Amino acid sequence: MINVQEAKTHLSRLIESAAAGEEVIIGKHGKPMARLSSFTTPSEPRPLGGRESEIRIAEDFDDEDPRIHALFGG
Repeated sequence: MINVQEAKTHLSRLIESAAAGEEVIIGKHGKPMARLSSFTTPSEPRPLGGRESEIRIAEDFDDEDPRIHALFGG
């Protein structure tokens, strides 16, 4: 574990270590606060959709609201 002040001073070195696969724990007053690890790009893009059965759109979703229409000079 490395303290916040030291992490600020050596951020570039810590990023290189994380990119090489080392996990860096940053702490404050001896308590772990954050984890710095390498970034990996997902091998496959996430599929779109999948929550169609959980989302409901009201029937009047696209209906015009006369109060808002009046605000725009209607």
